[in-house]
Amino acid sequence: MSASLPAIAILGTGSMGGAILRGLRQPGVAVDALRATTRSDATAAALRAEGVEARGTEHDIEANRWAVADARLVLLGVKPAQITALLAEVAPSLHPEALVVSVAAGITTEAMQAVVPNPVVRAMPNTPALIGRGVTGISGGSRATAAHLALADDLFRTVGTVVELPEAQIDALSTISGSGPAYVFLLIEEFTRAAEAMGFEPDVARLLVQQTFHGATLLLEATGDDPAELRRRVTSPKGTTERAIAVLQDARLDELFERAARAAQERARQLAAGA
Repeated sequence: MSASLPAIAILGTGSMGGAILRGLRQPGVAVDALRATTRSDATAAALRAEGVEARGTEHDIEANRWAVADARLVLLGVKPAQITALLAEVAPSLHPEALVVSVAAGITTEAMQAVVPNPVVRAMPNTPALIGRGVTGISGGSRATAAHLALADDLFRTVGTVVELPEAQIDALSTISGSGPAYVFLLIEEFTRAAEAMGFEPDVARLLVQQTFHGATLLLEATGDDPAELRRRVTSPKGTTERAIAVLQDARLDELFERAARAAQERARQLAAGA
């Protein structure tokens, strides 16, 4: 991928902030300047050893303000409960034209705009961003222009695919693509247990299941066919797969997945309310 981005500050380099940091350092991505902060001084030292301007906030109370001083794009990679306090901390040092982007679940653009006068964008990436295959939903606050959304789009395309959505759909997106990898991992866990129960050694069961999921996903991507059609091609009439699918459908997976997604969405609303 290729991209040209302005000076960026990443406040918090945990799993998601760290993934985006790696995306910004891949070949073809040009960033005017890049600064990062992390709670651990040891992590900051490790980042500096890799050529990243970084400071730890553990003992440096000026670290976050230092990072944002010249940035035109500020990424907030901290936990939802820390977002408003972090914005209040850096507000005096933010450039008036800086775009503020949050990847925190449940924290609305309105809540962020109440703390800083800058344009804000809310984003919801998922963990495959760690390998450049993420899906990120973005939504702009009332001050964000088309240019601001284009800048956020450029940022997250360094780690995968981007979808622009109304903010009302961001919580729902978090239950699908945001939480979705966990659902897939759970299915793999349970399918692996079933394989072991049928007599396969754990390492063989793990190999069979993981490669089956991987291959099926690649086939779906390569063909572009509807998953229901691909499933039908595997399901011979009166065959073994048909019998297994019948058992799964008897469990009303459609209702189960919708209930799970609704539960996650409700939790996102609770987070937004500070619960």
